[in-house]
Amino acid sequence: MSMEIAMTIILMMLIGALIGGFTNYLAIKMLFKPYKAVYIGKWKVPFTPGLIPKRRDEMADQMGKLVVNHLLTPESIKKKFINAQFRSDMTGLVQKELETILLSKKSAEDILEAFGIADGQAKAENRINLLIEQKYEKIISEYRSRPLKDVIPQALLDKMDEKIPAISSTILQKGIDYFSSIEGKLRIQRMADDFVRERSGMLSNMLQMFMGNINIADKIQPEIIKFLSNEGTSDLITALLQREWDKVLEMDTAVIEEQLEKEQILSVLKNIAHKVINLENLFKTPISSFMAPYRTVLIDEVAPKSVQMLSDWLSEKTEMFMERLRLAEIVREQVSNFSVERLEEMVFSIIKSELKMITNLGVLLGGIIGLIQGFIAILIN
Repeated sequence: MSMEIAMTIILMMLIGALIGGFTNYLAIKMLFKPYKAVYIGKWKVPFTPGLIPKRRDEMADQMGKLVVNHLLTPESIKKKFINAQFRSDMTGLVQKELETILLSKKSAEDILEAFGIADGQAKAENRINLLIEQKYEKIISEYRSRPLKDVIPQALLDKMDEKIPAISSTILQKGIDYFSSIEGKLRIQRMADDFVRERSGMLSNMLQMFMGNINIADKIQPEIIKFLSNEGTSDLITALLQREWDKVLEMDTAVIEEQLEKEQILSVLKNIAHKVINLENLFKTPISSFMAPYRTVLIDEVAPKSVQMLSDWLSEKTEMFMERLRLAEIVREQVSNFSVERLEEMVFSIIKSELKMITNLGVLLGGIIGLIQGFIAILIN
């Protein structure tokens, strides 16, 4: 009799343990499986699909809200941007990368070719030419019908007025230097000989008789130099130049453009721009040579300040960036598109031991319940 009681209790414990363990194991598996709803005819089998596949969209929505409202909040990101350690790390990274670039033996042309941009210099020249043409046309179209004095800045006009006496003095000095030279003296002699030779008859004979063997150039040269050195001559030339300059300033810009020719003006402007910019030097010179004078300043001063300015700017614009990024939607889309099989594999790989303990706990509790049920059954019988 006692043997039957013991067998009954043991059997009920085994059944209870088996039911408890299997129930927990099945509950764990039903979190993910089946991945899709199962139908028998038109009848949908209850509890299909699994809990997580069934609620994946809802879970994705809640995870998106969780990330935005509690994990990646604007406040937390702002704190990161203004964190001293973060700025120090970013400064070090920027300085390291900047130094690598500045020590590079590659030229700007090489770098552009690495990005698939060929003939960078030619393209830059064409772009500069186009910008000059566009800028010229934009400016000249506004001033074509206006006098030149309204186009040139007043400061430049004042400077030109100041330069006219100096230009006059330069012209006169060049004349003095020329007529004081042997070449100038010979020029005077030829002009005097031509003058006498062109005069025929009595006037010519009288001039030859009067001058005798005297060299005409010796007489004329000092007078010319004296005339050019006279202060009145300087005032005369200055006045003439000023009068002609004033006439030019009163002319319409369109007239000046027509006389100088538009293409010629553009050609001069382009040549000046190319000489100033020196594109060949920019594109052919290695970056290390070109930037050598500025390397220390860029790394030690510009880089830290740039990182600080960028961090401050990003911290101020954090809320706007987060609104534009729509992180909640990104998280929701990623979770919705994430493979359930992969998610199950990840979860089980992380909590494998815990899930095994839950199954074992079901076996233990089922066994205890079976033991209690066995004793109750014996007492009732």
